[in-house]
Amino acid sequence: MSDKKRLMLIDGHALAFRAYHAIPPLTSPAGEPTNATFGFANMLLKALGDYQPDYVITSFDVGRTFRHEEYEAYKAHRVEMPEDLRLQIGRIRELLEALGIPICTMEGYEADDVLGSLAAKAQEAGLDTIIVTGDSDAFQLIGPGVRVLVPRRTFGDVALYDEEAIRERYGLSPAQLVDLKALVGDSSDNIPGVSGVGEKTATKLLQE
Repeated sequence: MSDKKRLMLIDGHALAFRAYHAIPPLTSPAGEPTNATFGFANMLLKALGDYQPDYVITSFDVGRTFRHEEYEAYKAHRVEMPEDLRLQIGRIRELLEALGIPICTMEGYEADDVLGSLAAKAQEAGLDTIIVTGDSDAFQLIGPGVRVLVPRRTFGDVALYDEEAIRERYGLSPAQLVDLKALVGDSSDNIPGVSGVGEKTATKLLQE
């Protein structure tokens, strides 16, 4: 166990979205949807209990980003957030406020941009950082003192990734995952890759 102070960074929207789709619809006695709030709370409290961070910060996405300005088709195929999930984002923010966990956002940037910047600052300060998210894009942020905690197939089952775990899964270093995405593309964000290049070919090229 490291004797360094520990920072936990929470990707609010990614975790809420993962909880919403992983947990069947639930409602309060008043009929308010609660599955995303319930799943988010469970994951958050378990992570806090398991890793006992000294500091915790959450970030959320806020509207259009610089990526939309540079590439108009960025996430263009995404449907609007379901209304029953949008309502729960407000409840999740109330939960974080009740727990005294600050929310850090920046106009024009996504939550993972903010978390990546905070992780870099934490590295400089000598902190041990764990990013809690439902988005594997965060794997590229892994490095000395920075790990990523993600749910696996079931929401309650989680995996903690470090540099070695990324090499075992992808055969690449975390820093190379940016190039992997550039070659293969990212269908979830509507970003095209190199025609005819799949993950296997891209991985081989990067390994060479």
